[in-house]
Amino acid sequence: MPNCLTFKKSNCKNCYKCIRHCPVKAIRFSGNQAHIIGNECILCGQCFVVCPQNAKEITSELEKVKVLLQTGEPVVVSLAPSFIANYHGVGIHAMREALKKLGFYDVEETAIGATIVKKEYERMLREDERDIIISSCCHSINLLIQKHFPKALEYLADIVSPMQAHCIDIKKRIPGAKTVFIGPCVAKKDEAEHYDGIVDAVLTYEELTEWLKQEKIVLQTEMDSDENSRARFFPTTGGILKTMEPEISGYTYLALDGVENCMNALRDIEAGKIHKCFIEMSACVGSCISGPVMEKYHSSHVHDYLAISAYAGKKDFDVEQPKDVVLKKHFEYIEQRAQMPTETEIMQILRQMGKYKPSQELNCGTCGYNTCRDKAIAIYQGKAEPSMCLPFLKDKAESFSDAIVNSSPNGLIVLNEQMEVQQINEAAKKIMNIRYDSDIVGDQVVRILDPTMFLKVLNSGRDIHDQRIYLAEYKRFVEQTVVYDRDTHLLIGILRDVTNEESDRVKKENISRQTIEVADKVVDKQMRIVQEIASLLGETAAETKIALAKLKESIEDE
Repeated sequence: MPNCLTFKKSNCKNCYKCIRHCPVKAIRFSGNQAHIIGNECILCGQCFVVCPQNAKEITSELEKVKVLLQTGEPVVVSLAPSFIANYHGVGIHAMREALKKLGFYDVEETAIGATIVKKEYERMLREDERDIIISSCCHSINLLIQKHFPKALEYLADIVSPMQAHCIDIKKRIPGAKTVFIGPCVAKKDEAEHYDGIVDAVLTYEELTEWLKQEKIVLQTEMDSDENSRARFFPTTGGILKTMEPEISGYTYLALDGVENCMNALRDIEAGKIHKCFIEMSACVGSCISGPVMEKYHSSHVHDYLAISAYAGKKDFDVEQPKDVVLKKHFEYIEQRAQMPTETEIMQILRQMGKYKPSQELNCGTCGYNTCRDKAIAIYQGKAEPSMCLPFLKDKAESFSDAIVNSSPNGLIVLNEQMEVQQINEAAKKIMNIRYDSDIVGDQVVRILDPTMFLKVLNSGRDIHDQRIYLAEYKRFVEQTVVYDRDTHLLIGILRDVTNEESDRVKKENISRQTIEVADKVVDKQMRIVQEIASLLGETAAETKIALAKLKESIEDE
């Protein structure tokens, strides 16, 4: 995993939103937790921006910067030109004044380095006779090409980024200086770490704002102007092209923003469909003014562009252009470790997800992958799990619940709060002589049952359990339970058919009644006999009467 981008384990809720927005699917799920795949991630920061649980976090270098300030060496800030869009109304002089209070030696605009870089682009176009040149200012685009489009690597301009060019210039002019870049980009932290010795630390605007608050330093709303500042356009889409001299003949000039658009162009380049082009590429839609760590997430591109446009001058910064060899930068291919499965292995995995034919491959994208086949490949590569397929889980859960519901000997009927039948099982249909679900689902329950008990539960909020009722229309006795589920706003009726039990009870009562009648007759007969022979039996008559009465009582108790 990239050191600059981490995750909070407790926050991840398996919503897969990060995968859906990751253009290169460099996220692996394991143990209900998202993990970033370091050698595939391009650090575009989209997972950080879209995560609804704030599960992703960017590693702060604030303490590292504070240590640099304590060394006594001059620490100079290279401030990204997008600052004017993040801190509206605060010019470079006001930013310099505030940052000096934090202990920095000086603050300069990264746009100075942008001027150096654009001049080198112009030299390449005039002198190098290259077929295609892709700008290398955006580190995320550089990583995209290095990791995922190696055939286009030869077309990536082998020039340092404006951040690096500026920090090289600072260290050349100020002996012993340490450099700190402040901007809206996650990837710059990785770029500074990977190319050691140029940029000593990177802060985001969020880190800077928080630091200023801690120190109770207020940025003053104060604008300034400088005609020699055309490179301030660099953080906008087409900003590089806007700063360059009139187009050199023979080349087509194009500005692309957004990783998807850039990937489409790179596919065409690898396929040999594009020639004689200078292509400015930015990973963020809207370019750097819409960077992942601009404080105003989902900011207005137009409003921010107008802020940049109003602040930028019409001429270049006055810079001392170094030799082209100083600005050279080597981009190596970063190998992918993931192996591709065979067609047979893909089909086996698809079957694990309940997809046995193409019509079952919905390609709904809820798992984060564009197609079910992409998801199957990700499972093979250990990035995903079969359970991430929502339709598969839904079908599995419904199949499991349906099996339980339909195998239940008790009748089950589910109603919504409008007393409309939502579901009915086989046992309930048998009780009420219903042939098909469609005969009643969606209709009012009053068609088949008295809704009084359901309405009582809905209005009172108190469930009713095991109430015995007679369904005259169906000639059945049932014990009815009605439960209200407040979370789903559904009423669940459970009908236990006790018709046979009721018949057995009636039969028992009839047998007991008949036995009592026989006992009464025996008693009457015995009493007549007793009366006839009373004189002979004496006290025996009374004893016989008592014994017979006890017999009658015992029969009645049964």
